[in-house]
Amino acid sequence: MRALLVLLPIIFTIYSLVDCAGTDQSAIRNLPKWAWILIIILFEPIGGIGYWIAGRPRRPGGLPGGSRRILPPDDDPDFLRKL
Repeated sequence: MRALLVLLPIIFTIYSLVDCAGTDQSAIRNLPKWAWILIIILFEPIGGIGYWIAGRPRRPGGLPGGSRRILPPDDDPDFLRKL
């Protein structure tokens, strides 16, 4: 049990580091990639938690449930094509 408490933060830090290093620089939010890598390494495991909350790219689907932004008719290309 004690070994698990020691290994979990290490495994989480390594996973966060690999995820950050493998993510495209333009997709990472709030800080440059090198800064997130440094934070993850120096502030284990808090740096990894910070990366997952504030630095990791958002999911491509946006909000859960697939909600789509509603466009007014003059901005909606489908509506304008029908005119």
